[in-house]
Amino acid sequence: MFIVQNYSIAIIFCFITMLCWGSWANTQKLASKSWRFELFYWDYVIGILIFSIISAFTLGSIGNGGRSFLNDLAQANISNIGSAFLGGIIFNAANILFSAAIAIAGMAVAFPIAIGLALVLGVLINYIGEQKGDPAFIFIGVLLVVVAIILNALAYRKKSSGSNSISSKGIFIALIAGLLMSFFYRFIAASMDLNDLVHPGAGKMTPYTAVFIFSVGIFTSNFLFNTLLMKKPFEGKPTGYAAYFKGKSKTHLVGVLGGLIWGLGNSFNLIAAGKAGPAISYGLGQGATLIAALWGVFIWKEFKDSPKGTNGLITAMFIFFVIGLGFIIYAGM
Repeated sequence: MFIVQNYSIAIIFCFITMLCWGSWANTQKLASKSWRFELFYWDYVIGILIFSIISAFTLGSIGNGGRSFLNDLAQANISNIGSAFLGGIIFNAANILFSAAIAIAGMAVAFPIAIGLALVLGVLINYIGEQKGDPAFIFIGVLLVVVAIILNALAYRKKSSGSNSISSKGIFIALIAGLLMSFFYRFIAASMDLNDLVHPGAGKMTPYTAVFIFSVGIFTSNFLFNTLLMKKPFEGKPTGYAAYFKGKSKTHLVGVLGGLIWGLGNSFNLIAAGKAGPAISYGLGQGATLIAALWGVFIWKEFKDSPKGTNGLITAMFIFFVIGLGFIIYAGM
């Protein structure tokens, strides 16, 4: 299988994760004009599963290092399979709740609460699980990124011309989403032998196998989570599978593309974790908020004609993000 051999390549892979995790939501934005989120989400999950299969039989099955996908899957311990599968369930629950929080409370509330909480707790949990990197630099970097996320939220809040009231339900859902999202990565990382991907321990899985099992967990749990959401949505009227199958092929492909993009970022992040360590890899990946903000500012023109002072907040946000990510990268050198 393909293995990252040095820290520099691992950092590049983490930046690709940032690009992917910060860009996939553009496909949701493209589809939202004529397509319910709950229906889009099915295609998105299918895309994640498809990418995990493609990755497993290509990068996960070539080369002399490690174990090929099918051999690795055959020898995997049931507890490690269960850990990666549970990670998929937790991620899916968190991601659906996070999307609901955005719909109810808006990005200005959902992002700093959910992503900020997930970033801080996630890095702490993953560092405790695998202590790679200088903790002082890691957590200074995380703190600066959290400040950037808050500045981003303030900018969205400033440009909003609606009511200043904040939904308590939206806050509660965002908190639960952030809490769950901080745990999913650790369950996948625990199923792998990150200390030696060339000769992984018996029963442990390679990143490619772990990502496949994780994706199966997302897909399987979606029959429960998304079916409930379709019948009892947080916003709008209930919908059903009949509406899903009436969708146009192009609309379905947009959702699948979103899943493929997110899946690429997730795979690269876990491949990089062997050299960078899960705390650094996860922390850099969550810098996706910076990429999402770039899309919002320069492509979707979300801050066009915003009140005075908004551009200053956006500029400060980018500065804090870049410095924070620099600290996280330096922590592993």
